[in-house]
Amino acid sequence: MKTIWPDYKNCISNLPNSIMKKFGITPAGDTLPLLDSYLEKDYRNIIVILLDGMGVSILEKNLEDDGFFRTHHAGSISSVFPPTTVAATTSVLSGLQPCEHSWLGWDCYYPQVDKNITVFFNVEQGTDRQAADYNVPYRYTGYESVYDRFVKAGRKAHVVAPFLDPHPDSFEKICDRIADICRDDKDEKYIYAYWDDPDTTMHMNGCTSIAARQVIAVLQDKVQALCSELTDSLVIVTADHGHINSRGVCITDYPTIMDCLVRLPSIEPRALNLFVKKGKEKQFEEEFTLLFGKDFILMTKEEVIAKQLFGTGSEHSCFRSMLGDYLAIAVGDLTIFNTKEEAEKFISVHAGLTEDEMLVPLIVIEC
Repeated sequence: MKTIWPDYKNCISNLPNSIMKKFGITPAGDTLPLLDSYLEKDYRNIIVILLDGMGVSILEKNLEDDGFFRTHHAGSISSVFPPTTVAATTSVLSGLQPCEHSWLGWDCYYPQVDKNITVFFNVEQGTDRQAADYNVPYRYTGYESVYDRFVKAGRKAHVVAPFLDPHPDSFEKICDRIADICRDDKDEKYIYAYWDDPDTTMHMNGCTSIAARQVIAVLQDKVQALCSELTDSLVIVTADHGHINSRGVCITDYPTIMDCLVRLPSIEPRALNLFVKKGKEKQFEEEFTLLFGKDFILMTKEEVIAKQLFGTGSEHSCFRSMLGDYLAIAVGDLTIFNTKEEAEKFISVHAGLTEDEMLVPLIVIEC
């Protein structure tokens, strides 16, 4: 499998910065050159639709060459590292790289409370227990969103997602909401919309399953129908990451590894953040390499920082303290979960460095 490292000059964190620059708002970082060329024209509505998990390889494996998405595929760009929903959508929502916002993955270690926390839900990893009587991620790694920047600048922006009012519970309702905003608000504006498929379907069924193909075809049809209704609009369809079918194992089945660890891994099952007991470093390196060296790259914390794997921007004050002693990154199809249930449940996954996971499309429709 081909390994692709993140390109922070040509990635999804650059996308919102191009849009902010277009609206006269100081961007949070570098812009996206490919999108900048489209933004040389003026549009009343600039709309970004992020379809979770719909990487370039997913388009190529599930859609015909002459379909709406592939004929409007302007180019491929990099996800951030890790290519996963928490890190990547936060970058699109903020214009920041993961090292800058420190929402590094599904589960993050917060030294302030000495816990691994599922950041979207503020619960302790693998449980329903609240991490604290306050929102730990927002207290220690809160960030200014693109929406906040628009409001501060007196410009109009909207976010459409199932977890925000009016809580659209289907992609059809997402598209209807976009159309309503464009029809009712005649001013220049930015609209960001998020939907959790095809990611949800692919996790459970595989990235080339019949179910995945059907879902992606419906998403394509709904976007095409939406674009036929819009005028004076630039519609950008992209993804946070791609997907790869995987073989899952459970880390607790490897006592020689568990004996070396302070706590269970955090971040992601394909980007394992590992805290190792003092004096066990050599043993851990030898055991991990023996067991998983064909499918994972093992990097020390110092190597991760020197590589600028999580970004080239100014590091968040919490960033380094959230990193463990090692980071194990998937470059094959093996995934190391914390539980047997997860290892058996997930068919298709992401967060590693394979080409299928790292490359996402920039689909551009000029309405």
